[in-house]
Amino acid sequence: MDSRKRRSSSPESSCVSIKSDASMDNPPTLRLGESPAKHRRSSSLGSSCVSMKSDASMDNPPTLRLGESPAKHRRSSSPESSCVSMKSDASMDNPPTLRLGESPAKHSDNQKRSQSNKGQKQLDAIFKDLEETNIDEMRKVLRRFKMLLSPDYSVRDEEEEEGQRQINEAFLKITLHALQKMNQTDLASKLQTKLISVSQQQLKSRLKQRFERFTEGVSNRGNTKLLNDIYTEVYITEGGAGNIDDEHEVRQIETSSSRFPEIPIRCCDIFKSLLGQDKAIRTVLTKGVAGIGKTASVQKFILDWAEGKANQDVHFIFPLPFRDLNLIKEKRMSLMELLCCFCPELKPIDYNNFKTVFIYDGLDEWRLPLDFRNNEILWDMNKVASVDALLTNLLQGNLLPSAVHWITTRPAAACQIPAEFIDRVTEVRGFKDLQRAEYFWKRIKDQNLANKIITHIQSSRSLHIMCRIPVFCWISATVLEKIFGEANSADIPKTLTQMFIHLLIVQTNLKTQKYDRECDVNLEKARKSILSLAKLAFEQLEKGNLIFYEEDLKQCGIDVREASVCSGVCTQIFREEFGLQLQKVFSFVHLSVQEFLAALFKFLSFAEENNKSSMTQFMKNEVDRALQSPNGHLDLFLRFLLGLSLDSNQTLLQGLFTPLDTSHSRDETIEYIKSKIRENPSPERSINLFYCLNELNDHSLVQEVQTYLTSTRSHRLSGVKLSPALWSALVFVLLNSTKDLDEFELRQYDFTEECLLRLLPVVKASRKADLKGGNLTDQICSALASALSSSSCCLRELDLSENRLQLSGIRLFSAGLKSPNCKLEILKLSNCSIREEGCASLVSALLSNPSHLRELNLNSNQPGYSTVKLLSDLLENPHCKLEKLQLYNCCIGEEGCAALALALISNPSHLRELNLNNNEPGDSGVKLLSDLLKDPRCKLEKLQLNGSNIREKDCAAFISSLLSNPFHLRELSLSWNKPGDSGVKLLSDLLKDSRCKLEKLELECCSIIEEGCAALALALVSNPSHLRELNLNNNEPGDLGVNLLSFLLKNPQCKLEKLELEYCCIGAKSCASLASAFVSNPSHLRELNLNWNTPEYPAVKLLSDYLKDPHCKLEKLQLYNCCIGEEGCAALALALISNPSHLRELNLNNNEPGDSGVKLLSDLLKDPRCKLEKLQLEYCCIGEEGCAALVSGLKSNPSHLRELNLNRNEPGNLGAKMLSDLLKDPLFELEKLELDDCSIENNGFADLVSGLKSNPSNIRELNLNSNKFIFSGLNLLCDLLRDQQCKLRKLQLECCNIDEEGCAALALALISNPSHLRELNLNYNNPGGLGVKLLSVLLKNPHCKLEKLELSHCSISENYLAALNSALSSNPAHLRELNLNYNENTRQ
Repeated sequence: MDSRKRRSSSPESSCVSIKSDASMDNPPTLRLGESPAKHRRSSSLGSSCVSMKSDASMDNPPTLRLGESPAKHRRSSSPESSCVSMKSDASMDNPPTLRLGESPAKHSDNQKRSQSNKGQKQLDAIFKDLEETNIDEMRKVLRRFKMLLSPDYSVRDEEEEEGQRQINEAFLKITLHALQKMNQTDLASKLQTKLISVSQQQLKSRLKQRFERFTEGVSNRGNTKLLNDIYTEVYITEGGAGNIDDEHEVRQIETSSSRFPEIPIRCCDIFKSLLGQDKAIRTVLTKGVAGIGKTASVQKFILDWAEGKANQDVHFIFPLPFRDLNLIKEKRMSLMELLCCFCPELKPIDYNNFKTVFIYDGLDEWRLPLDFRNNEILWDMNKVASVDALLTNLLQGNLLPSAVHWITTRPAAACQIPAEFIDRVTEVRGFKDLQRAEYFWKRIKDQNLANKIITHIQSSRSLHIMCRIPVFCWISATVLEKIFGEANSADIPKTLTQMFIHLLIVQTNLKTQKYDRECDVNLEKARKSILSLAKLAFEQLEKGNLIFYEEDLKQCGIDVREASVCSGVCTQIFREEFGLQLQKVFSFVHLSVQEFLAALFKFLSFAEENNKSSMTQFMKNEVDRALQSPNGHLDLFLRFLLGLSLDSNQTLLQGLFTPLDTSHSRDETIEYIKSKIRENPSPERSINLFYCLNELNDHSLVQEVQTYLTSTRSHRLSGVKLSPALWSALVFVLLNSTKDLDEFELRQYDFTEECLLRLLPVVKASRKADLKGGNLTDQICSALASALSSSSCCLRELDLSENRLQLSGIRLFSAGLKSPNCKLEILKLSNCSIREEGCASLVSALLSNPSHLRELNLNSNQPGYSTVKLLSDLLENPHCKLEKLQLYNCCIGEEGCAALALALISNPSHLRELNLNNNEPGDSGVKLLSDLLKDPRCKLEKLQLNGSNIREKDCAAFISSLLSNPFHLRELSLSWNKPGDSGVKLLSDLLKDSRCKLEKLELECCSIIEEGCAALALALVSNPSHLRELNLNNNEPGDLGVNLLSFLLKNPQCKLEKLELEYCCIGAKSCASLASAFVSNPSHLRELNLNWNTPEYPAVKLLSDYLKDPHCKLEKLQLYNCCIGEEGCAALALALISNPSHLRELNLNNNEPGDSGVKLLSDLLKDPRCKLEKLQLEYCCIGEEGCAALVSGLKSNPSHLRELNLNRNEPGNLGAKMLSDLLKDPLFELEKLELDDCSIENNGFADLVSGLKSNPSNIRELNLNSNKFIFSGLNLLCDLLRDQQCKLRKLQLECCNIDEEGCAALALALISNPSHLRELNLNYNNPGGLGVKLLSVLLKNPHCKLEKLELSHCSISENYLAALNSALSSNPAHLRELNLNYNENTRQ
C-alpha cells in the first residue's frame, strides 16, 4: 500500500482538550533535515487523550533540530491507553537515559529498546511520507485559495467528493487562523466570502436541477416540462391579516371572480415593500385555494434566483416543503442537520451573516400543530430538537434572526401562524382573462384549437370561473383538446360535472392503453380501480386530508403498487410523488377532483345498496346536509352529486356504471332547491343552490330576473317587487356578470332597506360602494359592519354621504371599522348630520384599526372638540397613513385646529390634502399650521382654508412658512380671507421661488387691488410653468394687473388651464388685452370665466378669433351678464362653428344674442362635431322663433346636451310644443331643464309634460317656476311623477297658481313614487289644508328622501304647520331644509 495514502492505524479516538481552543493554536513547524521521529508520540493502540485540565499540553510542541536522536522524544510503547497526566503537565519533561555497564536487567531493557528503535524507524518513514502528502495537499488548497482571491476569478460550480470537502474545510480553518494571526483579517474575510460564493453556486446548481422542470398534473417520473416554457404569471395581491376564511375554496374563487382591484405583486418581488411602505418585510404568508398556483410561484421564485435572473442580493434559499417535512416530523435533529437533509452539500457557516430565505410550501399539509406557545426556545442552530420546534423558532426569529421566510398555505390553515410573526399577507388569485388565454396558447400548439377552447370556456360561466385556477385550466385543456380533436366528438362539456366525467373517461383510457396494452377498456378493472380511488377520496374528504401516504392507502384497501400504476396513468386524478428520502406521497391533483370522486362514490353507493328510499329523498337529504354546513365545505360535493343524477351524465359513464332512471327525481329535486331558495338562506348558500340548479340544467329563475334587468334601463329596479327567490337570483346574476364589480351604486336599483340588505353580497364583492342618500337604517348599518368584518369583503371605498345617520346606527357601523378585516381606504360621510358623540364613535373605531384608511370626509357634520381631539390622536398614531382629510364646515374652532396641527406636526409625512374650509382656526391654529408647513417632513400638497377668517398678520406668517418649505404644495385655497398687502407680497415671493410648484391658487374675494394683482402676475411671469388654475374672482386687478396677467398668458411657458376673473371690473381695453394673449398662446386654456365684466365688441371679436384657432381647446366659457349684443354673439357662434368639437359648457345668460345670434347658435348645435353638454341662455330675450331655431338644431344632433336653461325667455306654447317633440326623441337625454317665467300656459304645459312622459327616466331637474297652468295640465305632471321610471330629483313650481286640489294631487303622486325627489319648491302657491295634510303623509313615508321643502308664502295655518312638524318627527332622517316663511304665525 502506498505510504502516501496511509494514516495512523490506531482504531481508537484521539480527543482534543474539551476546555481549551488553544490546543491547536500552533501546529508544529517542520524544518528541513529534522527527523519525523522527533514529533512522534506513542504508537499505542489505545486512545491518546490530551489533558482535560490544562490548555498548555499542546502550547509548545517540541522543536526538532539537526542531529537529535528520535528516541529523545519517544514515549512508552505500552499497548494500553496513553493518557497525559490529568494533574501535571510535567509528566513528559525528562524521559530516562540508559548507559553502558548497566545491570542485566538494564541490558534486557536495552534489547527492548532496540526493538522499539526498529519500530520507530518504520513509523518515522510513514510520517515522513505523511508530511510530504500533507504539504502537497496544503499547497494545492493554498493555490486554490489564492486563485479564489484573484480579481479575475469568477465563481463556478465545483464538484467535490465528500473526503476532499472535509480536507478543504480543515485546511480552511488553518488558513483563516493563520491569516488572522498575521493581521490579514480583510483577506481572511474576503477568502471566506469567496468560498461562500462557491457554496452558493453549488446550491444554485442543485436547486436549478431540482426546479427547472415542472410537473403539471403528471407524475414526476412522467412527462415533465421546462418551467420557463410553460409558466404563466398568476395574479398575486397584498391583503388580509392572516385570518381564516371558512368558506369553501371554490366559492371563494366564484365570489372573487370579478374582482382584481388590488395592486399586483410579482412572485419575484414577494419580499419587496410596496410604494409608501417603509417597514422591512421578514415573513410573508401567501394564501390561495388548492391548485391556484402557489407551488408554481415558489418554484419560479427559486428557479429565477438559481439562474441569476432575480433576487441576487439573496445568498441562500432553503426550500422546506411541509409535505416532505411530514416524513421526518417525529425525528429530533439540529437545524443544521435539518438543512442538510434537503441540501447535503451545505457547509457549517454562520448564516446570520448572509441573506437567507426559507420557503415553506404547503402549510395546510403539515400534520402536526405548530406549537408556538409551548415549544422550547432555541438560540443555537446546532442544538437538537423536534422538527416542529425548529420551525417555530425559525419563524419567531430565535434561530437565524436575519433570515426571511415565505410560507404558502390554503386559507383555512393560515391561522396556524400567529399574526404577530407575519409582516405581509398576500393572496394568489389565479389567472386573469389574459393570463388564462396565455396559458392555453402556451399549452396547446395548435393556436386555432387553443382559441376554440378559450371561446368555449368563456361561454360557460362556471367553467370560466373555475379556469382562474391553473390546475383546472390544465384539466380543461386535457379534456377539450381530446374532445375537439375527435371527428365525431360527443357533447362538449358545459358544466363542472360534465367536465370531470370526461376527465375520468380520458384518464381511464390512458391507463388501459399504457399499462394493460389493450385497445378497449377492461370495464371491470376500470370500475374497480375508480371505485377504490373514489372510496379513498370520500373517506379522506371526510377527514379533511388532501395528501396521503402509504398507510392511508392501505387503510382503504388500495395496493400501493396499483396506486403507483394509477398515479402513472390517471395523472389528472391521482398522482404519486417522491418526497424526502424518496418516500412516496400521494394526492389528487386538485381538491375538486377529490370532491368529484367522493360524490361519485356516494352516488354509486346509494345505487348499489338498492336503498328503499327514493332518489329524490336521497338528494333532499344531501341538500339539507350541505345547507347545514357552517362553512360550505360540501358545496362543490353537492353540485357534483346532483350533476351525476342527470340521465345525460350517467349516459357518459355507461359501461363503467349502470345508469339509473332519475328523470322524475330531477324535477322534484329542482322544486325542492327552489323552495330552499325561497326560504332565504344565507347569500353564500343561496348562490350555491343556483349553481346546483345550473348542474341540473335549470335556469328558470335566472332567466326571469334577467328579463327584469333587460326591460329596465341601466339595471334600475325601482318599484319592481321581487320575491325572495328572485332577489337571490339577482345576486347570483350580478356576482356572475362578465363585468367587473368595481362599483356598486344603490341608485341603479332601489333606495329601500330590502334592496340594500338583499344585495349586500354584491356590495361586499365590489371595490367601491356608493350609498349616498340611501336611507340607512340601523339594520343596514349593522349589515354593513358585518360586511366590513368579513375577510372576503373587497370594499375599499364607501360613500355614505347625505344620509341622516342616527347615533345607534353609527355605533353599529363603527364596530365594522374596528375589525382587523376592514380594509377601507376611503370613507365619505359628508352631510350626514353626525354630532359629537357619533363622530367620536367613528374616530375611536378608526383609532383601533388605523393603518388602512387613506381618505376621510366628514364635511358638514358637527364633530365637536372631543372628536377633533380623538382625530388628533389618530393623526399622531405612527400607523396612521391618512392622506386626505376633509373637514369643511365642521364648526372647528381655534382649540380644535390647534390640536389637529399639533398632531400633524408629530406625524407629518403622510397627509397630502387638508380641507379646513369654513372653520375658525384662529391665531394659534394658523400659527401651528404654519409650523407644520415649515417642517421639511411635511408633504402636504393641497391645503384649503377658504372662509377661515384669516387676517393679514396670520396670513403673512402662514405664507412665510411656505417659503421655507415650498417643494410639495400644489394647491392653495385662501378665498374669502384677508391676506392684505403683506400677505400678497409674501405670496408673490413664494410664486417667484423656482422651488415652488404650485398648480392651483384660489384667492376669490380677498380684497386684492391693482398693486397686489400686479405683484402676483409679475411673480408668475418669473416662474410661469407650473400654475394650472388661478381664481381671482371678486377682486380688483385694474388695468395694470390685467395687462401683466396678459403678459403672463402670452408666455409660451405658461400652461394655465383655468382662469377665473368673475366680477373683477374688467373693461373693454383690459378684456381685449386678455383676448389678445389667448390668441398668441391658445393651446392650454380649458376654462375661462369672465362673468360680470364688460368686454364690449372689439374684445369679443378678439375672443372669437381665439375660439376659431384650431389650437384652442377651450371646454368651458362663461360670459354671464357681459353686455354682449347681437353682433358679438354672432361672432362667438361663428367662431365656435369653425372649431366646434371642444366646448362643453357655454354660459351667455343675461346677454342679448338677438335673432341672428340665436340662429347661428342653432347652426352650431346642428353640427355633428358639436359636443356641447350645457347651454345657458337665461334672460336672453329669445322668443318663439328663436326657440324654434334652437330646438331644430338640437333635433339634428340630440345626443350630447344634458342641461338647458331658457329661464325668463318667451318660447310660449309653440316653443313648448317644439321642446316636447325634442323630449320624445329617445336619443335626447336631457337631465336638467329650466323654463322659469317662460310664459308657458296650460296647452303648452300639457305638451311639454307629454314629451317628458314619453321618455321619463332621464330628467333629474325641472324648473317651471312662474308659469301659469290649470288643473288639467297639473294632472299630466302628476302622471309623470307617478311613473316608476321617473327619477326626478328637483322640482320647482314656485308661483304657479297651484291650489288645494292641485297640491293634493301632487302629494298623492309623490306618495306613490316617493324615493327619488330631493327638492320641492311650492313657494307662493295655495296648498290649503288638504294639500298640506297629504304633504305630511308623504313626509312620514319611510321611503321619502325629500331633503329640501319650500312652502314660503303659502298661507298655511298653524294647525297644518303642526301636522308638518309631526310628520318630520316620525321620519327625521332626510329633510335638511324646510322653508315656512311668511305663513300664519311664522316670521321670515
